Amino acid sequence: MIDKKSVYITTTLPYVNSDPHLGFALEITQADTVARFKRQEGFDVFFNFGTDEHGLKIYQKALEQGKETQTYVDEYAEKFDALKKALNLSYNNFIRTTDPHHIMAARGFWERCDKNGDIYKKNYKQKYCVGCELEKTDSELIENKCPLHPNRDIEIIEEENYFFKFSKYQQPLLEFYKKNPDFVVPDGKFSEIRSFVEGGLQDFSISRIKNKMPWGIPVPNDPEHVMFVWFDALVNYVSAIGWPDDMKKFDKWWPVVQFAGKDNLRQQTATWQAMLMSAGISNSKQIFIHGFITVNGQKISKSLGNTINPIDVVKKYGTDPVRYYLLSKINPYDDSDFTFEKFEDVYNGDLANGLGNLVSRCAKLCENSSFDFPYDISIYHILDKKIEVSLNDYRFDEALKIVWTKVAETDKYINENEPWKLEGDKLKGVLSSSVESIRHIAYNLKSFLPETAEKIEAQFKGPKIKSDRSLFPRLP
Repeated sequence: MIDKKSVYITTTLPYVNSDPHLGFALEITQADTVARFKRQEGFDVFFNFGTDEHGLKIYQKALEQGKETQTYVDEYAEKFDALKKALNLSYNNFIRTTDPHHIMAARGFWERCDKNGDIYKKNYKQKYCVGCELEKTDSELIENKCPLHPNRDIEIIEEENYFFKFSKYQQPLLEFYKKNPDFVVPDGKFSEIRSFVEGGLQDFSISRIKNKMPWGIPVPNDPEHVMFVWFDALVNYVSAIGWPDDMKKFDKWWPVVQFAGKDNLRQQTATWQAMLMSAGISNSKQIFIHGFITVNGQKISKSLGNTINPIDVVKKYGTDPVRYYLLSKINPYDDSDFTFEKFEDVYNGDLANGLGNLVSRCAKLCENSSFDFPYDISIYHILDKKIEVSLNDYRFDEALKIVWTKVAETDKYINENEPWKLEGDKLKGVLSSSVESIRHIAYNLKSFLPETAEKIEAQFKGPKIKSDRSLFPRLP
């Protein structure tokens, strides 16, 4: 990770053409965990989230619903910002690509690239997937359908647009990748994008004719065109931290640690990097690429009717159970499956019978004793080094395995020493050791399950410890 005492973390911006789904909850929860972890390490953290609000898909959706486009995006931005409360997120910036400052920054970015000779105009004909908001080559299509959006027809765009000289940046990108071997995590995705760039780059369209698609940022000095949504949206990563008018703020936070799904690999690690080079902005950020969540073995899709709104899951099961499943049971690097049956098994096994039972029984034993259990922050506020290593590799699942190993060890220690049969100093020794373990567990859980960690810390702060209702009541 970036080695300085301020760190900038961002997710990709969700496209507001539908409600939030579980796949994006994964990305924002992972990013939130790292942001909280960096704060525990003493970093000043700028954590960016927000919404991508321009483009053809959104314009079409607003028309379908008979709404003004701005009204439509306002409604959906509010739905995504509601994730902050539902998932207990700690982001301190919510950017919208319809924000006046972002619009100004996007236009300034365009002018930088244009001044560098990287923008030109030409007539072209291209196959286009509205679902991806991306141009497609025949090699990317299966039976003339986008594999990511097989229920959408491929559109043919034939018009005069502005283009970005992506082809110019093949060698600069390859040189950049060579100098920054940890630029993309995991390694497999880094190899994938290097191979893509080595295969040659094609210039791509960065504008649309306004009378055909009016919902976009006007191109500087050409009111007949609006910016292509990808060009506009990618600029949020610099506009969010003050670029170009507050360079003191920008210099404090740049560069960035970014979370992105594998479907964003090309845009985030090649397209955007080339755009930064064109605009004269140096960057050595690190990008973590996560896999997808499937539901009952199928990719999440509105057409299949298998989308799951994380806010609905939270309402039923609680915030931390959702965070725990996403972080511990979803492989950070690869695709993983979600079913409610699996979720409930994990809830009962790891949370109710595991952590919850340990905390409950230890608190009851302490309450029944006459001992004091003083609390010293310097003793208990220590992060496990193995957890630090796992989080620096974005292995959320491995980090939580370390915590749950400690849960199991503490439970085993209580069972083997049978404190209910002990008295005096022997009883105090066993209980004190168990309390110490639980306090360490709570501190090491703060990044992952902040609400649960706070409850445990409050309950076990001492000097007297009282039993309380279970953290995670068993599901029937």
